[in-house]
Amino acid sequence: MIFKRPSKLQDSLTRTRQSFFGRIAGLLAQSDITDETWEELEALLIGADVGVETTVELVEAVRARAASEHILHAERIQALLKEQLVALLRANAHPYLQGERRPLSIVLVVGVNGSGKTTSIAKLARYHQLRGDKVLLAAGDTFRAAAIEQLQVWAGRLGVDVIAHQQDADPGAVLFDAINAAQSRHADVLIADTAGRLHTKHNLMQELGKVSRVVARQLPGAPHETILVLDATTGQNGLAQARTFGEAVNVSGLLLTKLDGTAKGGIVFAVARELHLPILFVGTGEHAEDLTEFNADEFVEGLFQS
Repeated sequence: MIFKRPSKLQDSLTRTRQSFFGRIAGLLAQSDITDETWEELEALLIGADVGVETTVELVEAVRARAASEHILHAERIQALLKEQLVALLRANAHPYLQGERRPLSIVLVVGVNGSGKTTSIAKLARYHQLRGDKVLLAAGDTFRAAAIEQLQVWAGRLGVDVIAHQQDADPGAVLFDAINAAQSRHADVLIADTAGRLHTKHNLMQELGKVSRVVARQLPGAPHETILVLDATTGQNGLAQARTFGEAVNVSGLLLTKLDGTAKGGIVFAVARELHLPILFVGTGEHAEDLTEFNADEFVEGLFQS
């Protein structure tokens, strides 16, 4: 028997797998399905932060299929559940920077302070470097002390240029200059940081909307991706963040951080169903190379792996 080493994505699910989803796997390793089995399955999914509405929908779908296919044994129920989970994650999936290759792709990165936004930008820059792209960064978070310096430190490590103004400068002006610089330097990708104050602050949302409009006016069709960096350890609070950011800018996908630091990785399913947003990337460590493209099959398989 050949042992297949788990991927970095699957490794990041260790805590979630060892807690709630490990118990689900144990539950569905029993011989026969009873009403109590369905009730316990619901409780475990809710405990894993899948969310009440998403859980009820998932369990009802699995239960209906089991009834229609006359399935009584638990082992087959696990396979049905995995199929439903994968389908949920694939429902709104799209390729990152989908469409034909363009002279310049602009990626806005949004998220609250503390979510790992700056580190994620560095990882995304490295991701593009490894694909042969010329990358430029824009220090659009001009409100948080040290945000510009932190981005410059990462850029120095990667050998990437940063377009930056002084702290408290107009973020729209930073993006305007960055787009001009990216075009004149023939960059392939411009990745822009944005302000990350608390998502409950109305002025922040207005500022993000303004930045997005500046980009769209200067380069029609841009931004080509607006990625929300979401801290997996925030659980259901992450849903509130995602909804609020979605009201300010057209979020196209998520980059999930700190998944290895939570036992409640089920939040991914709640986000996928309730916000209709795909997971594009998952941070899998502290180094610049520790960014993995999200794969629904790998993710679900990692939850149930023994």
